[in-house]
Amino acid sequence: MVLLAALSLAACGTPPELREPAPTSAPTRTAGPAPTGTPGVPPSPPPPTGLPGAGQPTADSGLVAVPCPGGPSGARIIDLVRGRGGVLPNGVRVQVRTGPLCAGEWHYTLLDVAGHEALQVVTQGRPGAPRLVTAGTDVCTAEVRAAGPPGIRTLVCEAGSLGVPGA
Repeated sequence: MVLLAALSLAACGTPPELREPAPTSAPTRTAGPAPTGTPGVPPSPPPPTGLPGAGQPTADSGLVAVPCPGGPSGARIIDLVRGRGGVLPNGVRVQVRTGPLCAGEWHYTLLDVAGHEALQVVTQGRPGAPRLVTAGTDVCTAEVRAAGPPGIRTLVCEAGSLGVPGA
């Protein structure tokens, strides 16, 4: 008798109100990572991949002046302003403070000249054979404004005090 009562209660199972709901056919959404950024402002999309010029600007794009990966060297720029440019005599001590920085085929170099103000130098051309465009304390010339790439123009014409970065 006890066995019969136990079997009849076991057959009933869990009452319906205590059972978990059956899954529905509609998909459920799982919580993902919490969004970041400013509330109400959509996040910036990631840069496209596989496209030329996608991602960070490079010296080739001319949009920004970046350290020159293939030259010219600082020594080459110093030789240029001492030699054909005739801007500096041979006896003056000169060191590179900044650069060369490249944007397209244009280069910017800032030189420390012993006993004088810093000398800004803008050159153009292949790394092994740059041409002196201008040198001085203000190198935002008509040629630079008209023909220079945006990275050089921004650096020398819009950088503030003498166009010297950090001045």
